[in-house]
Amino acid sequence: MREDMVRLWHGLTPERRALFVQLIRYGVVGVGVTLFQIAIYNLLIGAGHRPPLVANTLATAAAMVVGYTIHSRFTFDGHGERESELRAILRFVAANMVGFAANSFWVWLFTSALHLSAHWPSVPMFCVTPALLFWLNRMWVFE
Repeated sequence: MREDMVRLWHGLTPERRALFVQLIRYGVVGVGVTLFQIAIYNLLIGAGHRPPLVANTLATAAAMVVGYTIHSRFTFDGHGERESELRAILRFVAANMVGFAANSFWVWLFTSALHLSAHWPSVPMFCVTPALLFWLNRMWVFE
């Protein structure tokens, strides 16, 4: 089994290896940052008594700070040629606004349209939005 894995690894192009490593790193970091964001969201709608969309906004802001710091220095370290840190930050914020819009949609869908618990948006926040953000980060932010 190990030998098959080594052969498979060596059969990959350098670009595919880099993508695989980034996916693993993003999985580890992304899970942590996403859980951090979801924890803040749930804390704010619960003990904080904040409306779900307000909680989503505050949780997104906190996760963006943590996410940029870790993703820029670990997940996508060495990927692409970053001409400017400011440009990467601005693109990261723009990409995360797409994630914020997606998560706001989940909040609206589950709480307003379907009249379910405000905790339900946590599921697609964890399962769907991170995949979208990985693609945006890899293809545009940290190009």
